[in-house]
Amino acid sequence: MKKKISIIVPCYNEEEALPIFYKEIKKIEEKMNYLHFEYIFVNDGSKDKTLDILRKLSKKDDKVRYISFSRNFGKEAAMLAGLEYSSGDYVTIMDADLQDPPYLLIEMYDAIEKEGYDCVGTRRVTRKGEPPIRSFFARMFYKIINKMSKTEMVDGARDFRLMTRQMVDSILELKEYNRYSKGLFSFVGYKTKWLEYENVERVAGTTKWSFWKLLIYAFEGIIAFSTVPLVVAAVIGILFFIVSFIMIIVIIAKTLMFGDPVGGWPSLVCIIFFVSGVQLFCLGIIGAYLSKTYLETKKRPIYIVKETEKDKKK
Repeated sequence: MKKKISIIVPCYNEEEALPIFYKEIKKIEEKMNYLHFEYIFVNDGSKDKTLDILRKLSKKDDKVRYISFSRNFGKEAAMLAGLEYSSGDYVTIMDADLQDPPYLLIEMYDAIEKEGYDCVGTRRVTRKGEPPIRSFFARMFYKIINKMSKTEMVDGARDFRLMTRQMVDSILELKEYNRYSKGLFSFVGYKTKWLEYENVERVAGTTKWSFWKLLIYAFEGIIAFSTVPLVVAAVIGILFFIVSFIMIIVIIAKTLMFGDPVGGWPSLVCIIFFVSGVQLFCLGIIGAYLSKTYLETKKRPIYIVKETEKDKKK
């Protein structure tokens, strides 16, 4: 009996890329005819004709399944939904824009079956086509988070990876609301092989990740897998206490010995603004952790499904 591979494809306004992706992935299915393919497309609240295309694909191809959210919940929610709905012995997550080359699936499968790996991930060795400043901050993020966190994050790692069912089940045991999948994939462990490839530009459409969204996503990743920012805030507080204590002694000594008056108000205002800024920065760090805890305790669903291919077949 053939084993099954589940292809999970998060989609947000991908009407231009979907037909091209479907055509390319079917070519890989023909080459990997020793496996039974299952396609799970997750419509993450798209505002274009993505859902209409998925409906047509599911009617034409019984291997195509889709999940449509009630609104946009984000890629993390879409990936989780795909993992929960998947039933394959092997599971992979791919972008519809073909920045995750489908042909790598053959090599990924061979690495798991013949070399004994539990997971084969992909990482970009170049960031060709990206703005230089975006590439710079991306590299800096991985350097920072790897120093802060005990969970290793691989520079250039993509969500595109092939996993065994055992690894997927382990990931699904992590029920946290604030999800950072790159970290979760590393957290569960398992024997992983990395395939390197050069950056591939989108075949159609535009990226949904602005610099600001990526910056917020990076900050969430740090909060999710490290408490070092809290330690940093505490250390800054201690340093300022020591500096202020020394300065108080210096001012008192100068006043008693030389009768030197205290400096003018401009310097005082600058100090107040500086110290206040540091305090607000530290409070912001604490607030970020507190907000994540607040969201976790609400126990709200990570996503809400409005429609699946089964609803249209009734």
